[in-house]
Amino acid sequence: MKDIIAIKFHCCHKYYPCYQCHQECEEHSITVWKKEQFEERAILCGVCGYVHTIQEYIETSHCLHCQSAFNEGCKYHHHLYFETLPR
Repeated sequence: MKDIIAIKFHCCHKYYPCYQCHQECEEHSITVWKKEQFEERAILCGVCGYVHTIQEYIETSHCLHCQSAFNEGCKYHHHLYFETLPR
């Protein structure tokens, strides 16, 4: 499955497809979005351009605007971008 999103990184407010791309282009460390900030629009759908809130992105597997599927494997990296929630 293809990656179709870009994440607005908390540390620099720039969009990147993944943490590796961020590390290649930036000289600062990544900081995560705090759970109090999960209403921030920070997840860009690369298919239609809709920007999801972090909470919307975490709670769904597809774009709420165009229905394109998100890469299911991305959830394994959420801890790199978002403060993890107790389960």
